[in-house]
Parts: sequence; structure tokens; C-alpha cells
Amino acid sequence: MVANVHSMGLFGMDAFPVEVEADLSNGLPAFEIVGLPDASVRESRDRVRSSLKNSGFDFPVCRITVNLAPADRKKEGSVYDLPLLTAILLATGQIQADLEHSIFLGELSLSGEIRPIRGVLPMAIEAQKKGYTTLYVPAKNAPEGAVVRGLSVIPLHTVKELFLHLSGNKPIQPAHPSQPAKSNFPLPDFAEVRGQEEAKRALEIAAAGGHNVLLIGPPGSGKSMLAKRLPSILPDMTFEETIETSKIHSIAGTLPDGNSLVTRRPFRSPHHTVSAPGLSGGGSIPKPGEISLAHNGVLFLDELPEFSRQAMEVLRQPIEDGCVTISRVNGSVSYPCSVMLVAAMNPCPCGYFGHPTRSCICTPKAVNRYLSRVSGPLLDRLDLHIEVPPVDFEKLSSAQKAEPSSVIRERVNRARKLQQERYAGMGFSCNARISPDKLQEVCRLSEPGRKLLKAAFEKLGLSARAYDRVLKVARTIADLDGSEEITAMHAAEAVQYRSLDRKYWMTEL
Repeated sequence: MVANVHSMGLFGMDAFPVEVEADLSNGLPAFEIVGLPDASVRESRDRVRSSLKNSGFDFPVCRITVNLAPADRKKEGSVYDLPLLTAILLATGQIQADLEHSIFLGELSLSGEIRPIRGVLPMAIEAQKKGYTTLYVPAKNAPEGAVVRGLSVIPLHTVKELFLHLSGNKPIQPAHPSQPAKSNFPLPDFAEVRGQEEAKRALEIAAAGGHNVLLIGPPGSGKSMLAKRLPSILPDMTFEETIETSKIHSIAGTLPDGNSLVTRRPFRSPHHTVSAPGLSGGGSIPKPGEISLAHNGVLFLDELPEFSRQAMEVLRQPIEDGCVTISRVNGSVSYPCSVMLVAAMNPCPCGYFGHPTRSCICTPKAVNRYLSRVSGPLLDRLDLHIEVPPVDFEKLSSAQKAEPSSVIRERVNRARKLQQERYAGMGFSCNARISPDKLQEVCRLSEPGRKLLKAAFEKLGLSARAYDRVLKVARTIADLDGSEEITAMHAAEAVQYRSLDRKYWMTEL
């Protein structure tokens, strides 16, 4: 006898329907799974056998053949445990139900409990698009699936619950969409940062336009402290951003406990020993890396020159394009990665080059070698180079309150609103993402501003990409001022945030 049960598979961000076909026939007892299963799918045979027996069901003593269709697509993970068990129960007549419009997802324990899995949100979205009406998932994944409207999500704790529900003896109420839980941990606030007014102003500009940032300063000057407070002034996520970010974290299995959606902009801070695949994503069936997990948020790279050259260079194309494509034998996968890249570094190996009170012990050659670890093309993609000098005692000990993040965020929100209205229907929503064909149209310079940028371009030897970045930063500064035109003052402030283009390290040497 043959029984069919529907499930879903994942490849990158895309989900696809999988039909689990179970055939029971005469012959020597055997349990075979075909249809390009990976090791974890093949191991489901033992989990299904034990779950059936320990839940009080009969495991058929015959030849069992399970096909996962389409047979030409790789199947991975433990997601097929539950549909496989359900198909066997149907084939043996232990349950009788119409499951034509139902999807089953879940991992089994040996005792018959149903454990949570990764990727329920994108699979639920695809199931709804394909016309399925009911989704059976582990109870812990139910809030995630219930986000999708038009889909009845049945939360399951055990195999026995599934049997009682399908037999009509004890129906399970569908899960209801819940409001995302608010975190009990408030974001770090800029009010806690003493001094560093110039750096705060630069980070406000970065947040208002979605620009990439490089913080340069000696140890203990507050680079990491400033970077960790950047999310507190970023605008709220839109619903579309929330869904897209949540899909990535669902696939990676990093959704916060108790939350069906990611409602705060991500802040990812990988250690400098991270590999290139760890940043960009990888694996035989590619999973999202740190740059994709930071989508619509902040990717913070502390001690930038300590990252491997390969890891740094792998960021170049994703930062530019807003997506990363990973190619493997099984196919190519693209993950979105529209991030604010925030990097921090010391000015030299000892960290005290240019310090007002401490002497640097590094030779000019050592300083040069240290700075050259960060390539020119990567620096070009960092819109603002911010100097973070040490804070003096008077500012540190001052009782005066610093400006809180809430006030800065109001200004950022006003600037972002201007940009959203200006770029409506253009495919981007912030100044950092202005497409080349729209750059001259939306970044109109006054005549004095044009002359100033021309002089800066010629004197500093800016690349074409760096010039575009300066123009976009100037556009953001003008938005913060509520000005439609970019004036010379806006252009001058934008140019001063290109410290490394000015080669001031070398002139001081």
C-alpha cells in the first residue's frame, strides 16, 4: 500500500514542496529512503521506528520504501521525521484522514516527542502560496508559522497528540499570531558616552543614511562603546524588513526564544578569527553567514586589521550589492545582506600613534605595514572614516548629561522619512543605496559645493567610488539639515570624514 504526505524543503532562502511517499510491500524487513536524502534524513529511519514503538503504535514488519519527491533535489535535515512517520501510519491504516492540503514538519525524539526545527517561517510562507491550508509543526515553532495569514498552524508536542487530533478524539486548536515579545534588555544608550561629540555626530550621519563606518583611535578611546550604541539610534524596522530578517534567522536557527519575529535591528560582532565562509556563508547546502545574519542591521568588525585578508576581501562585493551569492556543486544561493558595516581599528600595532600623551613605539615601516592590511578597495567602501581621540579627564568626570539616543533617533527618523518619500518606487530607501543612475539627480550640488568637491577630488586623489560615497554622505548631511540642495558646508563636512584618503597618517610620520 502507498500513502502520500506533503512536506517542505529548503534551499537557501527558497522553500519547495516535498511529497513523502511510503510504500509497504511483502519481502524481507527493510526500511529504505530514496530521493537524494542526506545523512540526517537517512538516520530518520531509527528515530521514526523508536517513536512509533514508544508511542504505542505498531511498526510494520515488511519492506518499507520511502521516496522524497522531487527525487532530483537534495533533501537535508530532520524536518522529514514527522511526515515520514505520518505516511507510515497512513499506509498501515493506523490513522485515517484527508491530508491532501496539509503540510507536516518536525523532528522526532526516540520517545515520540516532536522537537523544533529550522526554517519554519519561509516554509510556511511557501506553503500558503502553494494553496495548502494546514501546517503541522512542533509547538515551539508554532508562533513562527502562525505569522503567515491564511494558514491554520497546529502545534504538536508528541506523536500521540497528532494521532488524537487526526482521529478527532482530541482536536488541537490552531496557534494564533502573537505580538512579538519585547526584549527585557534595553539597548545601550549614547547618554552613557562621555565626550566624543564629533564621533557621535558622524555616527548620527551614518545612521541617517545607512552608511558604512570606520572608527580609528587608540585603545580605550571608546570605539567599541560607540559602535554598540549605534542600534539605539537606528529607525524602527518596517514590516517587510522584519519578515525578511526573520526568514534568514529562521533558516539559520537563531530566532530569539519565545519570539516569532526579529523586531530589533540585528547587531552581529564576529571575532577576528572568523573564516571567510563564516562571514559570507557556506556549507555543502549554503547557510547564511554573519553578513546575512546582520541584514537590515549592523555588522561590527572590531580590530579590523586582525581579520584575515581573505575574510576582509570577501566583504567587498556583498557590501556593494546588498546580497551575497554562494556557489556550490548543488547550485547557487543568494542571501540578502543590506547591512551597515562598522569597523574599528587602532592607528598602529601598539595603538598609540598620534596619541597626545603616550609615545608610539612603532617604526614608520611597522605602521605602514599595519595599515596596509586593510586594502584600498575595502576602505573605498567605508563611507565615513571617523577619528576617535582619547577622552580627557574633565569630560570623563563631568556631571553633565550627554544627549540620549532617543533625541538623536528623532533626527535620524526625520531624515529617513525624507529619504523614503524621495525614493518611493525606486527600489531603495536610504542614501547609502542610491543607484548610479539616480546619483546626479538626487545629489544636486550648489555651485560653491561643486567647486569644493572638485578641489577635494583633485587634491586627495579620490577614486570614482570614493567620490560617490562623499556625495551620498553629503546628501545625508543635507537631509539632517532639512535642505534639498547640498551646500558647500555639507560637502566640506562629508570630505572631512575621509581621513585615510587624506593620508594624514603618512604626513604625520
